[in-house]
Amino acid sequence: MGDTAPFDEMYDADGTVREPYRALAQWIDEQPEKALSLMQADAEGIFRRLGITFAVYGSDEGTEKLIPFDVIPRIISATEWRRLSKGIEQRVRALNAFLYDVYHRQEILKAGRIPEKLIVNNAAFCPDMMGVDPAKGVYSHIIGVDIVRVGPDEFYVLEDNLRTPSGVSYMLEDREAMMQLAPDLFQRIKVAPVETYPENLRRTLESVAPANVAGTPTIVVLTPGIHNSAYFEHSFLADQMGAQLCEGQDLFVDGGKVYMRTTTGPERVDVIYRRIDDDFLDPLTFRPDSMLGVPGLFNAYRAGNVTLVNAPGTGIADDKAVYTYVPQIIEFYLGEKSILSNVPTYNCTDEDQRAYVLEHIGELVVKEVHGSGGYGMLVGPTSTKAQQAEFKKKIEARPDNYIVQPTLALSTCPTYVNSGIAPRHVDLRPYVLVGDKVRITPGGLTRVALTKGSLVVNSSQGGGTKDTWVLED
Repeated sequence: MGDTAPFDEMYDADGTVREPYRALAQWIDEQPEKALSLMQADAEGIFRRLGITFAVYGSDEGTEKLIPFDVIPRIISATEWRRLSKGIEQRVRALNAFLYDVYHRQEILKAGRIPEKLIVNNAAFCPDMMGVDPAKGVYSHIIGVDIVRVGPDEFYVLEDNLRTPSGVSYMLEDREAMMQLAPDLFQRIKVAPVETYPENLRRTLESVAPANVAGTPTIVVLTPGIHNSAYFEHSFLADQMGAQLCEGQDLFVDGGKVYMRTTTGPERVDVIYRRIDDDFLDPLTFRPDSMLGVPGLFNAYRAGNVTLVNAPGTGIADDKAVYTYVPQIIEFYLGEKSILSNVPTYNCTDEDQRAYVLEHIGELVVKEVHGSGGYGMLVGPTSTKAQQAEFKKKIEARPDNYIVQPTLALSTCPTYVNSGIAPRHVDLRPYVLVGDKVRITPGGLTRVALTKGSLVVNSSQGGGTKDTWVLED
């Protein structure tokens, strides 16, 4: 990867504007001097009004924060998007096939393609799911795939989020804000719409209702409640879909069926889009101390009387240790070569690879297998000697608990910062819906590292977001 300049999505090395960005570059040039800073201030007003905030754990300055929004959109050409969406669809089909297999006959383990202990001894594997047949055979219905770009045609998948991916409300609100801030830009540039997502989400959920449902299925969004960092999104999506937002105490199970308490008496529930982690879903099956779940829910699900979206146990397919096998998973179930590459990953349980990692830790990225959101990781190039020493100890003590990857030169996009327009590193999380068919919203959520040179885009670590435009042909 060396010290070459990262790929800039707007400008070629010689400073000419890349094709997808030409109309935008011209528009930026035409803006009067203060226009962008006024736009930036307006954007903040829009987001405050919408009440989009997220809670930050362990921060002192109050828990609610506004995620910074950048007014310069990120643009993906129609051709680039076609390849990306093909690659994403291939991954989600293969991973759902893998989940079905792992919770049934485990052919991939018998064939020796994945070590059995990596699955069966994994904290993310859910033995209670063995032999359960979810509606339409779909386990993960709502997926957010994290993708980074390192060159004109080089995209890597960093992570497949198959449990309860969040952030889709930012994708929708970023577009809403952009349309208010720069309506004239949308006249000049044909951008694929994202606002069909809530409708597509609803269709997807209805398509996986239990077979015995008569009429339109009743859908609820199950939230851990107002203190959850993504509560805004839970209520936003319920609202957009016209579904009820429920907490565990609003639901109960009777005779193997799930009901919602309403002012006019109990109402049968068919599909639960749950934003509660597996462990807390049902105190009778999982953690007995959970106050967030619904007693008896899992048995109602097993009996086929309600659909849980996503299914319990999907985490085994986006586990960081299983991630390294996704190319083999695609080949095993689809008989195809993977379209999108994985980031090359070192396996610390292998002695030679571990020795290499310990020696070169200063140039690598170390991630905890079960860590999330930028917590529990070391970014070698920006770390101190003390942090490196601490992580060396951790790897030596629990080599199976870490995966290690080279530091990728994430692509940059022009971003409006205090000093004017400057390149900042970005990633992309497209959102995928899987039900009667696979629906991928064009674009997704672009996260941007607002600190100069930083590669950490997580909102919990000071990252922001941009509207993502996929051009229509």
